[in-house]
Amino acid sequence: MTAPVRVPTRRLGPGGPEVPVFALGSWNIWDRMEPEERVALIRRAAEVGSAFFDVAYYNMGPHAEASRTDLLFGEAIRAAGLARDDYRLCGKLWLWEYPQTGFAEQMDVSLERIRAGASGDSGATDVESFDTVVVGDFFGDIDIAQVVRDAHAEIERGSFASWGVNNWSADALRLALDTAEAEGLTPPCFAQLKYGLVRRSMAEGEFYGRWFEEGRLALQASDLFEGGILVGKLSPQRKIGADVGGIRERIVAAYPEVERIAGELGATPAQLGIAFCLANPATANVLFGASSVRQFDDNLGALEVLDRVGAERIREATAGLWLDREVRADGVWKPASA
Repeated sequence: MTAPVRVPTRRLGPGGPEVPVFALGSWNIWDRMEPEERVALIRRAAEVGSAFFDVAYYNMGPHAEASRTDLLFGEAIRAAGLARDDYRLCGKLWLWEYPQTGFAEQMDVSLERIRAGASGDSGATDVESFDTVVVGDFFGDIDIAQVVRDAHAEIERGSFASWGVNNWSADALRLALDTAEAEGLTPPCFAQLKYGLVRRSMAEGEFYGRWFEEGRLALQASDLFEGGILVGKLSPQRKIGADVGGIRERIVAAYPEVERIAGELGATPAQLGIAFCLANPATANVLFGASSVRQFDDNLGALEVLDRVGAERIREATAGLWLDREVRADGVWKPASA
């Protein structure tokens, strides 16, 4: 008899929580599903030890979408009957309107919206804090030292216990780490980055790669399927992540090769993509969107693929899929070379 699947855990960086290697995202996810599908997915994630949810209020900058995805998550977590101790919760802090809209205000609004969705006779209404948060990407002049101080203040206020960054430049991250050390504050412990079969330069280059190797940060891999393109949805009809470096046409053209390699290794394209990310020891977990239990269960198969094929062979087989070698330098976006 086959043993039931149990998702392993890794630590989300120094000072971070122990988390399952799978995390479920919310952007354009919960609002694309029927209520019963949302509940079934949450229950399935909890059943296999993968109840770690990235939930954000998308209301600023390029994400000023008036999204209801966080409210729908609150409804689903209540209907699924999960108590707060049954799952991990990662929130988002945006820098697009910071400091005009401060972290305390953002946290209060985000938590209240989840509670509003979760209103009812259930322990799920007890959503008083996030386990961790990601401080979102930015372009422009931001007082990074003050960001660190404000993040630490929210930790002391009890809004969350640890924090990470998303697509920060080398200089910004270095200043954040130095400020935290000099002032005795809580440093970022993980980085949520675009990382996968085709986009590797930022995570594996000298910029973040150094901090990962030194153990100062853990990696949370996100956008690994390129909005669905790398699982066969070659013309996405919904809004997807930014095309950093303008390489999306090359990514679409590379999909047949992804499919071929996956077939040779006895995997689906989704399983290959996740197994590749987990083959990197810096990867604490992989953040993906699944809009059905069927998709989630297929993704679970990545664990078997990694165990059976092995990290070294997976990286050797997929070496030619690295398409952004010259897109990212020292944490600063630049166009791809011709």
